[in-house]
Amino acid sequence: MTDRIFGVVGLLLAIGFALAAMTIKESFLSDAVGPKAFPLIIAAVLGLSSAVIALRPDESPQWPALSRLVEIFAAAVVMVLYAQLLPAVGFVIATFFASAYLTWRLGSGLVGSLLTGVGTSLGIYVVFHLVLGLSLARGPLGF
Repeated sequence: MTDRIFGVVGLLLAIGFALAAMTIKESFLSDAVGPKAFPLIIAAVLGLSSAVIALRPDESPQWPALSRLVEIFAAAVVMVLYAQLLPAVGFVIATFFASAYLTWRLGSGLVGSLLTGVGTSLGIYVVFHLVLGLSLARGPLGF
């Protein structure tokens, strides 16, 4: 029964995500695909996978322990905070903290997580901003 509930919730999220994607305004300078394509693809994948979960549930699902559910919830909170803090503190700083926390919770040591945070944030910044020329959120330090 829990798989069916999970699948229906996923379907509702997919529908909400698709409806939100349809409100994206298209610029006259947009490419042939447009800005709605990627969110609609994500909504379609979420909808299809949720439908499969709802229609073909596992006979005896194994739910994680409460401590694991708390870890999953904390990771979701970190991602929401990342999205909220991105415009305020900038891409490099927000990505550093989010990736360092998530790698720490995935089992890396503290030093390894900090190094991964630095490498991830600077690596993505170099590739997307300096090499590809895409604009990323600027923080108080200007990058």
